[in-house]
Amino acid sequence: MLKNKVAVIYGAGGAIGGAVARAFAREGAKVFLSGHQLAPVEALASEIVASDRFAEAAAVDALDEKALEQHMQSVIAKAGRVDISFNAIGVAPKEILGVPLADMDTEHFLLPITRYTKSYFLTARIAARYMIPNKSGVIMTVTAIPARSGTPTNGGYGAAQAAKEALTRDLSCELARHGIRVLSLRPHGIPETATMREVFDAKFKAAEMSWEQFGNYLASTTHPRRTMVLAEVANVAAFMASDGASGMTGTAVNLSMGALDD
Repeated sequence: MLKNKVAVIYGAGGAIGGAVARAFAREGAKVFLSGHQLAPVEALASEIVASDRFAEAAAVDALDEKALEQHMQSVIAKAGRVDISFNAIGVAPKEILGVPLADMDTEHFLLPITRYTKSYFLTARIAARYMIPNKSGVIMTVTAIPARSGTPTNGGYGAAQAAKEALTRDLSCELARHGIRVLSLRPHGIPETATMREVFDAKFKAAEMSWEQFGNYLASTTHPRRTMVLAEVANVAAFMASDGASGMTGTAVNLSMGALDD
């Protein structure tokens, strides 16, 4: 689906970013991987290269405008263009979860809003500037159910995800005339990720809920009564990045498995 496409993935060292990188590479894309820490990104790149696919790793701070620009210039110098920008940047849940809003200080409330929206804006803007002359491209990010559904003790996380979905719509409105599609993926909670383990530790463990019970709780909120797996998100991401999804832009792809009605 992505043969000869050039994809830049931010947050590739995380579970979702890594799964998407593998799916993009499997579908034929050249993947340029970046993360705040180089070691996990290099390990992923080595894994992809071992399967006879192209991958290159770099340490990039997705909140550093200059570093992002330098990395993109490197990608353009080596590949000639960028076709897909995928932002999977995350914020450590232990920094932002488990405290009621009435007890939360302003700094901690704003932390996820600032980090998530800034990284998405910067990576999308840089990609758009290189995609506009080519009249094509796909910009994507990952959001979450709290963007559309009230949840307790999440601090500014829900507001941050809602802001990213609003930015997705605004970017699409401006960039569609240049042949650029902009999408968000909104998955259900995925127990495979370290993030969900941290959510469990911050919000559920103290209530004497076991990890198995937490998984059962997540499953109970979906129509098929099971939890989502990383491969399902990655497969949808690959399709949405492909020309087969040319009619999709300016929206969040609902991967809540029925937990959230549109």
